[in-house]
Amino acid sequence: MTGVVTTNRSQLHQWALELADDYVPDGWERVSSSPHTRVAYHATLALYYKEFFARSPAENAKARFRGSRAQRATRNAAALLYVGIDAPRTLYSGRLPSGSEYLYSLAAPGESIKHWLRKTADTRDTVFIRRQLLSEFGRFIGRLHATGFVHGDLRPGNVLAEHRGSGFHFTLLDNERNQQLHPPPGRALLKNLMQLNMLPTSVLSKSDRLRFFKAWHTQMRELTHVEAGVIASEALRWALDRMVDKTSY
Repeated sequence: MTGVVTTNRSQLHQWALELADDYVPDGWERVSSSPHTRVAYHATLALYYKEFFARSPAENAKARFRGSRAQRATRNAAALLYVGIDAPRTLYSGRLPSGSEYLYSLAAPGESIKHWLRKTADTRDTVFIRRQLLSEFGRFIGRLHATGFVHGDLRPGNVLAEHRGSGFHFTLLDNERNQQLHPPPGRALLKNLMQLNMLPTSVLSKSDRLRFFKAWHTQMRELTHVEAGVIASEALRWALDRMVDKTSY
């Protein structure tokens, strides 16, 4: 953390210029990302660099009203932090000569939910921690939704979990497309739950999914058991249909 604090803005901008020009400065390494971003990581500083490419000409026009993706990522992370939901903290943001924007964020602790589920699958020694993970994760997502937030891309890889003593701590990544609405739209909630269920049964069993949904419902108190059951069933059906479609190509 000390290295981050003492790194000045001119150094951060210089690194951004080099990374954007396909040069990897000392200490940095490229990280796999979507076609619309460039991401790198500095392990010593525990710092991420993310550059945003315009998806289409229309995106620049939308940015005038909604803010750029970098601005939205910073704003949405701050909104989550305000209600006690952890998200990567933006250290610095800027603009490149090409017009693309970038930001630096502090690395969050933990491994992805997908990593944890694979790590604890089919092992007797990890049954308790797996059940604890699914229950606490369900309550975490339920609390997220109960506060009006829906995540823009709630894949298992976009949630980090860190085991801290007697429980888990979660952090949400890639928050630039989040929304906060009261009440959150049912279709958006359903999409979030579908995305989290996009894992094969070898990684996420039927009982695992049920444990997660029951915990999620404890935070969504305005829903009856019947309503919560319908949402869970529809989210699972949608996820399974999408997984079948992907494997058919």
